[in-house]
Amino acid sequence: MVLLQILSTPEFLFLVFLLILFIIIFARAAIKRVYEYERLVVFRLGKYLGEKGPGLVVIIPIIDTVKKVDLRERFIQVTKQTCITKDNAPVDVDFLIYYRVLSASDSVLRVQSFEGAAVGIGTTTLRAVIGDILLDEVLAKRETINQILRSKLDEVTSRWGVKITNVEIREIIPPKQVQDAMILQMSAERNRRALITEADGKKTAAITIAEGEKQATILRAEGERQAAILKAEGFALALDTIFKVAKQLDTNTLTLQYFETLKALAQSPSTKFIFPMEFTSLLTPIQEFVRRATQINK
Repeated sequence: MVLLQILSTPEFLFLVFLLILFIIIFARAAIKRVYEYERLVVFRLGKYLGEKGPGLVVIIPIIDTVKKVDLRERFIQVTKQTCITKDNAPVDVDFLIYYRVLSASDSVLRVQSFEGAAVGIGTTTLRAVIGDILLDEVLAKRETINQILRSKLDEVTSRWGVKITNVEIREIIPPKQVQDAMILQMSAERNRRALITEADGKKTAAITIAEGEKQATILRAEGERQAAILKAEGFALALDTIFKVAKQLDTNTLTLQYFETLKALAQSPSTKFIFPMEFTSLLTPIQEFVRRATQINK
């Protein structure tokens, strides 16, 4: 009965509540949940104990202290930095640094603030790189500058257990007078390309027209050649026909036909006669015919 009275007193219940609360707080402080992409760097009484995780990690509260490190790839944004090129032209440059922690313990033990150190080294390296090249090369060789920055940063950060995966220049802003000159240059380049395109179009059109005229000339010549061939063949056929018919006629018939032709020519008042050399030979049969007729009448 006395024990039950003690257990039921408010003071005892308050003590039980405090004990349960202490256990909950102790458990939350002693048990840490570590994800796959995280590691815990554990220190016991200030001395490095090791890396823990992933999973549930049990530590001793108050005695142990932990530093959680993210192993995923992350980036640092470096704001605009004014750099001077080799030809003394000021340019504003901002860039991103992508990195990934390879050793959680080194990133905690060897550098106080990696991100701040990376920004400082990146800015110094950027100014040194741009100071060695001309403005035109800065504007044209952005990828080369990225590679140089990444290489130099990686050399420094490797001892911190950090890998620089990439450096990306976001924007390069030259002076205003340089921007105006670039705008004029781009306008002139566009005009030049337009003129070249127009000239190429005219050239292509002229070539097409000339090619068409060439084909038309070839076709006309081919047609004329075919017409001449057909005309010659027709003329040859006509001559052959005349020759065959002439072979079947005797001398008297030819002579009579010759005179009929001369008679037709004589009907024109302006006709001039030119007698060929063979005309006397054509009269010989007629003279012979008249002579025989005279002898018969006698």
